[in-house]
Amino acid sequence: MIKIVESRNDDYLALQELFLQSRRKTFLWTDTSRYKLSDFDESTKNEYILVAFVDEILVGFVSVWLIDNFIHHLYVDEQYHNQSIGSELLNKVIEKVGYPIRLKCDEKNTKALRFYKQKGFIEKEKKAFENGFYLLLELDV
Repeated sequence: MIKIVESRNDDYLALQELFLQSRRKTFLWTDTSRYKLSDFDESTKNEYILVAFVDEILVGFVSVWLIDNFIHHLYVDEQYHNQSIGSELLNKVIEKVGYPIRLKCDEKNTKALRFYKQKGFIEKEKKAFENGFYLLLELDV
């Protein structure tokens, strides 16, 4: 059974590890060797974080910049993909922040784009960044 709760200090090390491993496995088109555990600290500073547990194991999280209803990160441990954990995290964060909710997704991250579009997100704009292009996606009522 999936349990979604607000993150606690006890979750910190597991979150750092999940963040690092997920990014290394996802962003293969970049130099992932430069990623480090402490990236989580800076990347989620002042963000609201929900975590997903299965059998007391931290298997996913979503972090949101509440001021803008902006999802900054949503990661699920690869071993737990296709088990509705990402959907559960997304639903819970929408309960918390409401609509509209936005996020950016690298256009090369086709698996994530497919997930978000299946959930009803629509593309609002496409912008260049250092590694190519990202899409700004939005979900509204």
